Amino acid sequence: MATKDTCCTIVPYFKIASGKIEDFKTLCERFVEKTNNEAKCIYYGFSFNGEQAHCREGYEDAEGVLTHLENVGSLLEEALTISELTCLEIHGSEAELAKLREPLAHLKPKFFVLEYGFRR
Repeated sequence: MATKDTCCTIVPYFKIASGKIEDFKTLCERFVEKTNNEAKCIYYGFSFNGEQAHCREGYEDAEGVLTHLENVGSLLEEALTISELTCLEIHGSEAELAKLREPLAHLKPKFFVLEYGFRR
């Protein structure tokens, strides 16, 4: 039975430049503040392992992802001046991923199709 879940998750990993962790964390606070008002954001936060950061984020659907990326675009550009995006995965149903493939192509993500499961 295929899923009817429209949730999309973005799974980015960043390698932070040496000596720039505190600067990156300051940007994270700004990301969280800006994202907090997005109606379709289900969860959002940053976790760290040394100089590696991960943003854990989920959206109701592809529209929520696109709204988020437009909202934080300038912050992302700023973050990429002190970090490198080492991996980017996008997870969701094929119907939602189809709406994201072209707009996100420049970021070269790996798309993972959700085929089975549920969401409460």
